[in-house]
Amino acid sequence: MSFSVPEHVRPIRERVRTFIEERVYPVEPILFDHSGEEGRRVLRGLMQEAKDAGLWALGHPVEIGGQGMPFMDYVYVNEVVGRSEAAIAALGTHSLQDSIMLHLYAPPEWKERYLKPLVAGEVFPSFAMTEPEVASSDPTQLRTRAVLDGDEWCINGHKWFTSGANTAAYTTVMVRTEDDDVPIHKAYSMIVVPTDTPGYNIVRDVPVMGMLGGHCEVIYDNVRVPRTNMIGGRGEGFLISQKRLGPGRIFHCMRWLGQAQRAFDLMCDRANNRIAFGGPLADKGQIQQMIFETAAEIQACRLLTLAAAEKMDSGDPARVEIGLIKVVGAKMLHNAIDRAIQVYGAAGVTGDFPLERMYRAARFARIYDGPDEVHRVTVSRLILREYDRGRGWDFGLRG
Repeated sequence: MSFSVPEHVRPIRERVRTFIEERVYPVEPILFDHSGEEGRRVLRGLMQEAKDAGLWALGHPVEIGGQGMPFMDYVYVNEVVGRSEAAIAALGTHSLQDSIMLHLYAPPEWKERYLKPLVAGEVFPSFAMTEPEVASSDPTQLRTRAVLDGDEWCINGHKWFTSGANTAAYTTVMVRTEDDDVPIHKAYSMIVVPTDTPGYNIVRDVPVMGMLGGHCEVIYDNVRVPRTNMIGGRGEGFLISQKRLGPGRIFHCMRWLGQAQRAFDLMCDRANNRIAFGGPLADKGQIQQMIFETAAEIQACRLLTLAAAEKMDSGDPARVEIGLIKVVGAKMLHNAIDRAIQVYGAAGVTGDFPLERMYRAARFARIYDGPDEVHRVTVSRLILREYDRGRGWDFGLRG
């Protein structure tokens, strides 16, 4: 395959980039004030502008109200979407995985109630898996339970990092529904819980690296919902979550590349225009080294991610490739932003530039969607297993 942006994708990719740079960048400080009514008003305005410009829900399937952009084409678009965290909601990208999950697994009544307004951006989703009492890197330890009582599920438990719960219409919650004698990976299910259900109690918006971003802590206190609220079948929670997370990790990594590229652009501009010790920073050897290392890491990660996306698009789960890009991509993102801050000096850690917020968010990338350590173990085991079977691992070089 060619790793350059396909000719037919370039016009829409450039339109998305222009929209982000001209419409989203100037209002980022307002959009990041999650508690402000002004931020919500501005976001709604951007969402309508994106719809009017034909840039809304590009990757959502046509049959659910999206524009049906093919997976690989949308991968390239996600790279420029990632240049601004706020653009994810402004362009409707935020609801893609949840929309597909409802489309594939939800009963008709929930598709009607949530799917159409979700794709249209009229409501927001949230997803609950992580729990504070257990190491959620091992989701087989999750304690939140749902017990079937007649025609209702009764849910009790404690979740946090339920991102967007404070603005969401519903939460898809991962719960244990099966007895202890059931194999652990068939013991969990996913259930839709409207956020206005009695007993669904948001405790707080958990501060993350000094920021409030809707990462909510939620208590489920005898929450009762109809048995038809289940997504998929009983015990299919892990199966559905993996189908949700695989493409999502590809999109995450491409958006990290967009963030890193924005940091790189800022770093190079600063190096060319900041004068110190008789000349621009760009003339200094240590700055040149930062430019070189960042360029090499961004491009290496881009090629790894596109290779993983191509393999997934062929129907392969690409578990090794996705694990690799999750770890390499998170490190690349941190390094790019960190070096850009160093070139900016004191200005880089102020709110006058986007780098300080980008840096704080980048640290979280090594934890969500599975911590780096888990991916290292998983990838290593998968590769070693192939060698143990006498096949080896050639990264697809033998076709």
